[in-house]
Amino acid sequence: MARLIRLNRPGFRSARGAVFCGHAFLGTLLLTGQTPPVRSITEGVYSVGQAARGQQLYKAQCSACHGNALEGASGPPLVGDSFLSNWSARSLENLNDKIQKTMPFNLPGSLSRSQSLDLAAYVLQAGKFPAGQAELSDAALAQIVFPMARTSAAGAPEGNLAELMRAIAFPNSNIIFNVQLKDPGAQTKKPPASAPFDYVEWGSTIYPGWLAIDQAAVAIAETAPLLLTPGRRCQNGRPVPVDRADWKQYVKELVEVGRLARRASQARNFDAFVDISEKLNDACANCHKIYRDKGGTEGSGATRCQPLEVK
Repeated sequence: MARLIRLNRPGFRSARGAVFCGHAFLGTLLLTGQTPPVRSITEGVYSVGQAARGQQLYKAQCSACHGNALEGASGPPLVGDSFLSNWSARSLENLNDKIQKTMPFNLPGSLSRSQSLDLAAYVLQAGKFPAGQAELSDAALAQIVFPMARTSAAGAPEGNLAELMRAIAFPNSNIIFNVQLKDPGAQTKKPPASAPFDYVEWGSTIYPGWLAIDQAAVAIAETAPLLLTPGRRCQNGRPVPVDRADWKQYVKELVEVGRLARRASQARNFDAFVDISEKLNDACANCHKIYRDKGGTEGSGATRCQPLEVK
């Protein structure tokens, strides 16, 4: 368990005072009727000219990943039911923040606030939401919301397939692959840096050597329910083919390698990991060549997650 850094008493008093002030301010707004009205994106919240600027910017910065018609390619679609379901009942400020802070994918944070507003306007126009007379403004974003999508379901997977793979399969596979190069039993425990404190650096010193391999193997072996979760989508918006027999077989093969790695790790069998790494590489590659790589470089295409027709 990571240690929590707790506020000292003066800090706690300051935070408590801020909370009281916040409640007082909110109460004043409620009493005076100054709560800003909520608007729907269907009420003409952007202008035609703003969307036109956004369209030109989209062609230059976004179409390679999201498609010329916003239909999705290596990135998810920005129109249609899946897009609206993802943003159901959320404010337009959330979308604008995501555009400005995380896009383009290879150069996040490079867009200005006005550019992200123009892009948001174009997304609304492409989604057939009507334009109005005034431009979409930063001040109005928090009060403008997406409609509640009928297809929005509680308990839907939080991440898409690419995010899941980057979070679990990618880092933990690399931990296992690295055993070919470095004997975990021969590694010395590194002391954490004293200042400035870094939780990630500190955490990496708590379970060193073979313990890290044990945990990586468990992570790989336990991914089956996550890779077979109904409703999960690929990065380009297509549904993960959880019902296909070949997908289930690829997941089974990955899990089997994870279990094999766990047994070898518990036995501290360093020599076994050359063969295990080969099996893990094959398990990944067999699935990638059917469901990922055929879509383009690293799966960057609209056909990603769509099965390859084997002739």
